[in-house]
Parts: sequence; structure tokens; C-alpha cells
Amino acid sequence: MPTYNKLIRDRIPEILENKGLNYNTRLMEEDEYKIKLREKLTEELNEYLEASDDASSIEELADILELIHSLTSVHNSSVEELEAVRKEKAEKRGGFHVFS
Repeated sequence: MPTYNKLIRDRIPEILENKGLNYNTRLMEEDEYKIKLREKLTEELNEYLEASDDASSIEELADILELIHSLTSVHNSSVEELEAVRKEKAEKRGGFHVFS
């Protein structure tokens, strides 16, 4: 059985079990979990940067967004608070929108 030693989505064990596959998982301590979230974010960012079409780019951005949601929790915040900070910065400094 291959070993992956990486953060997985929480429904992956259920999916593997439904396929009759063997697996091992473990719960991490908070400090390790933060490190693994950052590693996974880096992995997904690299996959986004390597995406060759819009559909693949959106898939990778969805993964990044899921990680951002998890990261807000480990930093004792919420997605709503994150969005409020984003809006405040956009009002003060602007955004990164396409200009035509």
C-alpha cells in the first residue's frame, strides 16, 4: 500500500472505504495541522500555476479557497471576518480587477 503522508479532505476515508481500499489515517495536533495546511496550500497553488485551461484553474482555485477556509479557523477567525478584512483593504487600497 502506498504511503502519502499528506493532508487529505475529510471525506477521503469514506470514499476509500466505499471502494474497499485499505488506508490508515491519524489526527494531528494543532501545530502539525497548521504546517500541513500550509504545505497543502503550496501544493494547490503550484497546481493552479501549472493549470493549462480555465476549467483546471477554477478547480485548483476551489481547492485553494477550501484551504483558506480551514486556515481562517486555525487562526481563530472566520470566513466572514476574512471577507470583512478583504473588503476593508479593497476600499482603502483597491483590488486586483481587470481594467478594460
